[in-house]
Amino acid sequence: MKRILVTGSSGFIGANLVLQLLKRFDSVDVVGIDNMNDYYDVSLKEWRLEQIEEEVKNHPDSSFTFVKGNIADKALVNELFGKYCFDTVVNLAAQAGVRYSIINPDAYIESNIIGFYNILEACRHSYDSGKSGVEHLVYASSSSVYGTNKKVPYSTDDKVDNPVSLYAATKKSNELMAHAYAKLYNIPSTGLRFFTVYGPAGRPDMAYFGFTNKLLRGEKIQIFNYGNCKRDFTYIDDIVEGVIRVMQKAPERKTGEDGLPVPPYAVYNIGNSNPENLMDFVKILSEELVSAGVLPEDYDFESHMELVPMQAGDVPVTYADTKPLEDEFGFKPDTPLREGLRRFSKWYKDFYKKG
Repeated sequence: MKRILVTGSSGFIGANLVLQLLKRFDSVDVVGIDNMNDYYDVSLKEWRLEQIEEEVKNHPDSSFTFVKGNIADKALVNELFGKYCFDTVVNLAAQAGVRYSIINPDAYIESNIIGFYNILEACRHSYDSGKSGVEHLVYASSSSVYGTNKKVPYSTDDKVDNPVSLYAATKKSNELMAHAYAKLYNIPSTGLRFFTVYGPAGRPDMAYFGFTNKLLRGEKIQIFNYGNCKRDFTYIDDIVEGVIRVMQKAPERKTGEDGLPVPPYAVYNIGNSNPENLMDFVKILSEELVSAGVLPEDYDFESHMELVPMQAGDVPVTYADTKPLEDEFGFKPDTPLREGLRRFSKWYKDFYKKG
């Protein structure tokens, strides 16, 4: 936990992770890389980086180095690994979004497949010439890998061979690639399947953020599957807490009976284990937006809602079985949806309505 690479460091989870690493650990050196693409408002990513720079000032024994670049650039990735000799690598850089993967698949292959391959190769070669190398690779997977699995809650023991979007397929591919490198090169790696992450300064393409933007503009919001969807909403602080706990406990390296490494590999769900109905979610969001003063008290929500069929790539329910995470790390996400949306609504007012 001294020299850490965080890819996607200006992203929602990445920036919050860097902030907490600086706050909670002494003499930590974090290198962040992000291509700062315009998939959503770049000013939001710049704001997150500003929060990190302000936090660095409070910790003179620690450092944060930001590199604007793409993990699909193999030469750049190798240069960073050679220069900094990372102890821990957290790969959060990815092209996110289920629906966008239908429109622009190239972005997903570049970032999620080629980019992750470059990270794995750099981890592999970090052991060259007898060096201690990367002690733990932690990487983001997604609840999307469960596809249309009927059994709930979703368990990491379930088969996940039927993705319903390219995004989900790339995340499952990441898990398979990491397992192969763990087996071949004894690289301790842990995949984390995140469930519908939300909170202040989140991604504008997520429902709660997009709904807020549309309502403020007087536009209609579309409720998919006629409101018959459930999502396991997980607050950002819970996600980051889970990541940090996992970072500090790499899967153990062992040798099998054949004399070859037993893959030091693990996968965990990080979710709230409490799926919320989409209509209830919209009701709570609307109440908190009014309470925060983002929308007026007499706002007519009914006239701004439209019930529509399920969209391609979507699933009717997400629900995390987090018992392995609880057993191994003594942690279970538990932030109530109302509390999380209240914090988001207050942030939204401060960030947008106050300029």
